[in-house]
Amino acid sequence: MKVLSVNAGQARAVPYTDAPGGTTGIDKHPVDGPVRVAPPGPPGLAGSGVAGDAVCDRRFHGGDDRAVYAFAREDLDTWQRDLERPLANGSFGENLTTAGIDLDNALVGERWQIGQEAVLEVTGGRIPCRTFAEWLGEKGWVRRFTRAASCGAMLRVIVPGDIRAGDPITVVRLPVHEVTVSRLFRAVTTQRETLPDMLVAAPWMEREQREIAERYQDLITARGSQDRL
Repeated sequence: MKVLSVNAGQARAVPYTDAPGGTTGIDKHPVDGPVRVAPPGPPGLAGSGVAGDAVCDRRFHGGDDRAVYAFAREDLDTWQRDLERPLANGSFGENLTTAGIDLDNALVGERWQIGQEAVLEVTGGRIPCRTFAEWLGEKGWVRRFTRAASCGAMLRVIVPGDIRAGDPITVVRLPVHEVTVSRLFRAVTTQRETLPDMLVAAPWMEREQREIAERYQDLITARGSQDRL
C-alpha cells in the first residue's frame, strides 16, 4: 500500500460553480518533492490540509474533517475503461492517489501512517457535487458516481508531517465497528434506512455525514413517539 502521487490544485475561475468568487481548485496535479499535511482548521472556515492546495468552496469542502482526499488508482483505472478516456492522477480532485489499498472497505476511524511522520484518519467518503460533474463533463455523472459507491476516502490529519510519492501507507489503528467508507456513503445517499446503523462510527465521521445520520435518527425517534400517542 502506497501513495502514487500527492496532488494539489490552484484556484481557477469557471462558469459552473456557485462557490464564492466563482473559482474551484478541483484541477489537481502531482506535486514534486515532499508536501506538508497538517490540520487546516474548523470546517466551513478552513481550506485544505495539503500545503499549496486550494479549496475554494469552504461550505462543503476542506476543514479538519475533510483535510485530505484520497482516491485509488485502481478505481481511476476502472473509470478510465468505463469512460473510455485517460484519467491522470488527480483527475477526480484527489490529494492522494493511492495504490494497493481498498478504500471502499476502509473503516471510518481507521488510521494510516504515511511515510515517516504523518498519521491520517478516515472520516467518510466524498459526496459528488455539480462542480465535480461539470469538471469531468460527463452527462449524469453525479448519479453514476453515486451508484458506483466507490467514492474515495476523506481524511483528517492526526499527526502533521511531510508526504511524497512512493511513501508507504500502513494501517496503524482499526476501530471496533463495521462501518466502511462505502457503507456510510450508501447510507447518506441511496440507502437512508441504514443511517441509524452508521451511528456507531459517529465519533470518527466527518461533520456533514454525522449530522445527516443524527438528523435521520432524531426523525425516526420523533415518529416513534408520535405513534405511541
